[in-house]
Amino acid sequence: MNETDQSTNILEHTATSADEGARLDKVLAGAWPEQSRSRIKSLIEDGHLLQNDQTVLKMSGKVKGGDKFVLTIPPAEPALPEAEDIKLDVLYEDDDLLVINKPAGMVVHPAAGNESGTLVNALLAHCGDSLSGIGGVRRPGIVHRLDKDTSGAMVVAKNDAAHRGLSTLFSEDKDNIDRAYLAVVWGVPAKSDGEIEGNIGRSPRNRKKMTVLKSGGKYALTRYKLLQKRDDSLASLVECRLATGRTHQIRVHMSHIGHSLMCDPVYGKNKHSQKFNFETQEILNAFNKQALHARTLGFVHPNTGTFISTTAPLPDDLTALIESLNLSIEIG
Repeated sequence: MNETDQSTNILEHTATSADEGARLDKVLAGAWPEQSRSRIKSLIEDGHLLQNDQTVLKMSGKVKGGDKFVLTIPPAEPALPEAEDIKLDVLYEDDDLLVINKPAGMVVHPAAGNESGTLVNALLAHCGDSLSGIGGVRRPGIVHRLDKDTSGAMVVAKNDAAHRGLSTLFSEDKDNIDRAYLAVVWGVPAKSDGEIEGNIGRSPRNRKKMTVLKSGGKYALTRYKLLQKRDDSLASLVECRLATGRTHQIRVHMSHIGHSLMCDPVYGKNKHSQKFNFETQEILNAFNKQALHARTLGFVHPNTGTFISTTAPLPDDLTALIESLNLSIEIG
């Protein structure tokens, strides 16, 4: 058996009778051809290989049929982010923090495959040396985040005191935070407003997805309100407010109650798109991300104690989608 778990970077292999008596390095190189022999050797020498639940440190050992091997591949250390002159849409700024309107498509912090062009790269250029090291050298100033393809308001700390205060707000004092998202969903919720509760954790069926779990996971609560619906009930506009901040929370919770976000590539499908007119179908086909926008962000300023309230204008493509669905509200 040869299994690869990409999400946890673990490789597993059970030796067959054909492997009996062969050298360890030969068997593993054949089991995991995507890994070079030198890479496997390095990982073994660093103690990342288990053979029958025992750590193995040498490549020259002999293999027996039925031996079980587990190789853990640690994540690659990303390079330190560099400042890049990327224009930011700033909604509010003072000496302690700033709130930006993050565009969809922008990754928040550098990671494998996204080493540049991130919000952190832009912030380092915008804030200069004052941001260096706050909250960690690879995530300076970041207190919370939005998914890559979710647009909207994000607050960033500019000094250590602000970072500590905002981190406490987001983790322990959520009563002093107001986060409202605008979502376009399939169908119409049965109740015009309500709460969605359900622990969120990684799906046991697909480790790349999050899901509502019957046991385990982390407690999550989303409050929603129906803003408008189509006459044919194919779609509706919903406001979601977060009482907790879990990975993909709104996307998972709305999908859980049967009203996934339009165009969500992970948790939803455009299953009824053919029922719309040609113009709307064209917009839906081109809208290759979840229809979600962090519209409102309000919080108590960690230094002054005043309440800061910001509203992020909707991006043009989301506005066009909403209007094409005849879901006209004040969406500025």
